[in-house]
Amino acid sequence: MSLDADVKAEIANTIASDEVVLFMKGRRLMPQCGFSATVVQILNQYLDKYKTVNVLANPELREGIKAYSEWPTIPQLYVKGEFIGGCDIVKDLDSQGQLATLLGANTEVSEPKVELTEAAQTALNAAAEEGEPKVLRLEISPDFRYNLGFDSLSDQDFAIQSLEYTIAIDRASARRAENVVIDFLNEANASGFRITNDAAPASVQELSVEALKAKMDAGEEMQLLDVRTEEERRIASIKGARLLDKAVMEEVSDLDKATVLVLHCHHGGRSQQAAQHFINLGFKNVYNLTGGIDAWSAKVDSSVQRY
Repeated sequence: MSLDADVKAEIANTIASDEVVLFMKGRRLMPQCGFSATVVQILNQYLDKYKTVNVLANPELREGIKAYSEWPTIPQLYVKGEFIGGCDIVKDLDSQGQLATLLGANTEVSEPKVELTEAAQTALNAAAEEGEPKVLRLEISPDFRYNLGFDSLSDQDFAIQSLEYTIAIDRASARRAENVVIDFLNEANASGFRITNDAAPASVQELSVEALKAKMDAGEEMQLLDVRTEEERRIASIKGARLLDKAVMEEVSDLDKATVLVLHCHHGGRSQQAAQHFINLGFKNVYNLTGGIDAWSAKVDSSVQRY
């Protein structure tokens, strides 16, 4: 496609305005696609500040950056004026330990402590093919999802010996590992590998409407955030809850990461996703209201209209 001269100039000026520029869907504080969220999570490991451009706010820019870079997808990362690539390339550079160097970030990584339990070793031995080298690869994604599998060592891996196995972990994963324990559960209601990691962020906790009422009655400090639309709030709302609009999002994001956040929507689905976003920002005490405002009306305050 042809590229309008004004759009081309705008893109060039934007790229020149910062050493690191990410064209993405959404904003750094609220990505609006999984690929953009992944790149943001990776960059956040290395940089406190970098420029993001929301292509969803400008259709001409959204199509123009594809033509400018000759790259068909979003997100797109530029570093010091040079086009680096999209999500898959950024992930590959990170796993190979090259991204930090490109960004000018600290590249020193210490070997993490990783421990294999006897139960995990027994399960691995049962799954391994006879004569297969006892090398287990542990990968930790930017959102702290784990991948385990038999593999071989590469030159850039840390090789950590635990029981009979060598655990291979790349440098990007090593940055996200601290006192890792790989265990295996074999119980009636839970069977499979379980990984604990001190470096992993806190997870979203469920909070019943009764427990929220008790916290409110006790005067506990919290941010009660409503992720529904303004139209829904006009139908029904919980006293003290604030609409999570752009201004409130930016305000809350700057709060101390120990602040208690309680998020609700209609039934609990949308607020779960929003709560996970705050976990990704480093907040430690994030709750999703189970059943949402509908459960609040049914179990706590019948004066709140159900819809």
